[in-house]
Amino acid sequence: MSIRLRRLSRDYEKVVADLSGNEFVDVKAVAGEPPNSYRITYFVNGLEWDDTRGDTKPRTEHVVDIYLPLGYPKKHPNCTMRTPIWHPNIGDYICIGDFWSAGVALVDIIAHIGDMIQYKNYNLKSPVNKAAAIWAQTRTASFPVGTREILLPDDNENGDKAIVAVKRAFDEIEIDLGPIRERP
Repeated sequence: MSIRLRRLSRDYEKVVADLSGNEFVDVKAVAGEPPNSYRITYFVNGLEWDDTRGDTKPRTEHVVDIYLPLGYPKKHPNCTMRTPIWHPNIGDYICIGDFWSAGVALVDIIAHIGDMIQYKNYNLKSPVNKAAAIWAQTRTASFPVGTREILLPDDNENGDKAIVAVKRAFDEIEIDLGPIRERP
């Protein structure tokens, strides 16, 4: 099996494991075996532009298509918003350039886009939608517009979320950031 097919397979398994039954995101594999095309529906707070009011209005359902091209994972995913949105880094495409690297798992991209929709993540310095960037620059105190977490941190064996095991999608290593010990 090629590197790409192994990666596509691992991405799909991780998406199913981490997002099945999630109330804030619905992921559907659209094409490929293993899947290389997905449609994601987010149920989080975001904004869209209302021409009649000349201002934004809330939107709570957002549809995104993600296509993993032949060069994936070396080449970045193509992410396209299918519903109206008002965001500095989303226009004809969703700009994930500040976040993307070949080691980033698909499930993390899905969560990152969810954070972008909620204005938890945005970049005013290199916008895709300049009008939205100008608008957002004067309203940063109003952000984020949503607080939903697409991915929750894993509990440790004691159920204590204060100590979080750091896990990446393809790492076999688990680092437990436990209590600090006093030196003798």
